[in-house]
Amino acid sequence: MKFVDEAFIDIAAGDGGNGCVSFRHEKYKEFGGPNGGDGGRGGHVFAVADPNLNTLVDYRYSRRHEAKRGEHGMGSDMFGAAGTDITLKMPVGTIITDAETGEVLYELLTPGEVITIAKGGDGGFGNMRFKSAINRAPRQKTPGWPGEKKNLKLELKVLADVGLLGMPNAGKSTFITAVSNARPKIADYPFTTLHPNLGVVRVGPEQSFVVADIPGLIEGASEGAGLGHQFLRHLQRTRLLLHIVDLAPFDDAVDPVAQAKAIVNELKKYDQQLYNKPRWLVLNKLDMVPADEREARVNDFVKRFKWKGPVFEISALTREGCEPLIHAIFRHVQSEQRTENEPVEVDPRFAGDAPA
Repeated sequence: MKFVDEAFIDIAAGDGGNGCVSFRHEKYKEFGGPNGGDGGRGGHVFAVADPNLNTLVDYRYSRRHEAKRGEHGMGSDMFGAAGTDITLKMPVGTIITDAETGEVLYELLTPGEVITIAKGGDGGFGNMRFKSAINRAPRQKTPGWPGEKKNLKLELKVLADVGLLGMPNAGKSTFITAVSNARPKIADYPFTTLHPNLGVVRVGPEQSFVVADIPGLIEGASEGAGLGHQFLRHLQRTRLLLHIVDLAPFDDAVDPVAQAKAIVNELKKYDQQLYNKPRWLVLNKLDMVPADEREARVNDFVKRFKWKGPVFEISALTREGCEPLIHAIFRHVQSEQRTENEPVEVDPRFAGDAPA
């Protein structure tokens, strides 16, 4: 299935039905009076966060979405029926923005969350609404109100705890395959992933976290080179970035330190907040390095890269070193979740005014 993380749609809620002008006409009933009913309201447009979806591809080819209008009022005190609502299913993590102003309207962050993105118009009043002691035979009615119409931009930012960062062919797809249930394409020749992959890593009973693998970055990505820059938005909601580096590149002339520095520079140019996220260094493909050279090569890389943070040495292909890494990741994610869920301290002097 094609991965689509951006789409534009037009939505229109239903117009309200018109009110009715009618009078009661029955045999042996002299003073029937007005009996025109109100029009029905127009249908609403809802959006629901569906955890079973992971792409906006449905909205790439189906742009216009309209709810039904309300029925008109009728005689004999009959009100019009409300228009049928429509519900648009969207992936969790979808941001709904006004396409004309750029204003962010809604964010779908909770599975099953339902929001109203366009309200249907109210129905018009029939003439029975205008009856009074001095106006016994009103002939007034009002038309239905128009429903809301909007041009929207849908943007998907996947909800993942950990994001994988690195050059193409650094071994990100192999790593996510080794530790999670994701199964991206892997081959013994150089190529790049074309769309993000999500994988759930099971650490233990009821202990898991989500990893996002995006297409690899290349130098100049912040200016639009390559594919990775299109998907950097998917790393903005992560709690931790893993910078995966290939210590045994195909081409001996390639310097892994220069590649790693280029990635960091592109990240900084793209988004300073993303650059400031916690980032760990993961040195991959150690199975391709002779055992007696590993320690020297790792120390040389760390020294030249001037890295002060956590360093992990792994081989995603043989799964060497992956187990300690995923346990460390889980502990970090768990501590971040606890910090986010801690109650905000309230000054005792204003405790009575704090919301429950």
